[in-house]
Amino acid sequence: MDQNNPGFSVQHPSIFSYMIRKAIIFFTILLLFQSPGLTLGARLNNIIVTNTRDHLLVYMSVDGAFREEIKKAILSGVPVSFVYVIELHRERNFWPDKTLAEIRAIHTIKYDNLKKEFSIERSWETGDPAVTKSFEQARKLMTEIDSLKVVPLIDLNKGTQYQIRAKAELSKRTLPFYLHYVLFFVSLWDFETDWYTIDFIY
Repeated sequence: MDQNNPGFSVQHPSIFSYMIRKAIIFFTILLLFQSPGLTLGARLNNIIVTNTRDHLLVYMSVDGAFREEIKKAILSGVPVSFVYVIELHRERNFWPDKTLAEIRAIHTIKYDNLKKEFSIERSWETGDPAVTKSFEQARKLMTEIDSLKVVPLIDLNKGTQYQIRAKAELSKRTLPFYLHYVLFFVSLWDFETDWYTIDFIY
């Protein structure tokens, strides 16, 4: 090729192509980590509805959320978020139930490979993210909700029937942008529990 030709130019790969190649490499590495028999469904557990003097509270945990591929991705530096959806409904006989609260509690975990520590942020808590070097402690913080305020008790009527509905899911929004182009990889991350309901009379 004649480099003296004024029309000569060097073609640089596009950002999109770069991301696709990076996704394929990362996807291939993750596939090598896959092990059979690790696809048990996630489920909510230990759901408790109680109250303080002023607020209705909910406790819950999710089992089966930390599949091996998710754990390995976290340790490779990929941030992961679990989303807990909590709804409070007032049951009505001749009308559709009234929704009193809709809460999305987001737990996000990030691993710092240099410091060898996990940082866990829970959207419903104030203050700095929790930091731990223990994976088990990090897992516990990610998979449990304790003392989450749903509504002030002043919003509830004595003798009225209510229902708490809750589920948990993995948020794909935290995946690196380029991984969304590998649809099969995204399917490895899918988890969403069934809705769990508790009926109670205040």
